[in-house]
Amino acid sequence: MPKRHVAIVSSGRGPSLHLDRRRSPTTPCISSSCAHPSLTPASAVALTLRAVGGLTTKQIAEAYLVPESTMAQRISRAKKTVADVRFDRHGDLATVLRVLYLVFNEGYTGDVDLSAEAIRLTRQVESMTDDEETCGLLALMLLHHARRSARTRPDGSLVPLAEQDRSRWDTTLIAEGVVVLQNALRRDRLGEFQAQAAIAALHADAPRAEETDWVQIVEWYDELARISESPVVQLNRAVAIGEADGASAGLSALRDVDPTVPRHCAASAYLHEKAGDAEAAARLYTEAAERAPNLAERHHLTMQAARLRDGL
Repeated sequence: MPKRHVAIVSSGRGPSLHLDRRRSPTTPCISSSCAHPSLTPASAVALTLRAVGGLTTKQIAEAYLVPESTMAQRISRAKKTVADVRFDRHGDLATVLRVLYLVFNEGYTGDVDLSAEAIRLTRQVESMTDDEETCGLLALMLLHHARRSARTRPDGSLVPLAEQDRSRWDTTLIAEGVVVLQNALRRDRLGEFQAQAAIAALHADAPRAEETDWVQIVEWYDELARISESPVVQLNRAVAIGEADGASAGLSALRDVDPTVPRHCAASAYLHEKAGDAEAAARLYTEAAERAPNLAERHHLTMQAARLRDGL
């Protein structure tokens, strides 16, 4: 098992915690209605932002890049779905955390910073619970959010983690995330969000990409795989194995992953390039670009394929 209290310590960052302990009177409804199992993920996020986050329908519509009338209908249908749910009754905390993570992953579009809003709401839930997975999710969000300014170039193109300017990472958020995570791990009740946050902390702790502790990251993916059946975990684990033990080992692990898993083709392309097979990597990058879920990722993968083809 990975070292849970030592290896993720970031030396010299001197963290100080500034957690928002104010309890919003609307916060309990995320537990009972906004995270209701009958809601689709998109509806749950929209209702959470409207009922708990206090955003206007117009702001939410801009964040989703849809007409305001369309978002109003979505929220109205969601409200009808949970019309009989008592707002003073707490629901399943795990579902609440999933909804908050969905909000966080919506990122930033329009004039609404959904990632920051998700962090704010998670702080509120954390202040109302004594739960290590809530702390794990908060730590995960803080650690990912800390890298945000370095993830894209001025033209909007993606910057892979290994190429990011780490001086642009927010060390205050990283320090807070590490402290929150360590406090959760000390309870010795590991959950998915804690394991994911530990992996993010190890990435954040490396001064340079070359100094990343990939061996320990693989160990954390092993831990995560024991508590999660997600094929995405297996995909990311294969890439980590490729970094820790070499491309051949990574490709061997990747063969055990369902090829229909999103970004499987991109992972295969990366590992083939790492193994020195530029021709196969270029072909796989092209295939991955065709399956990319957004324009930024498609552009990045297309450029990777072109770069390799220019060298053939």
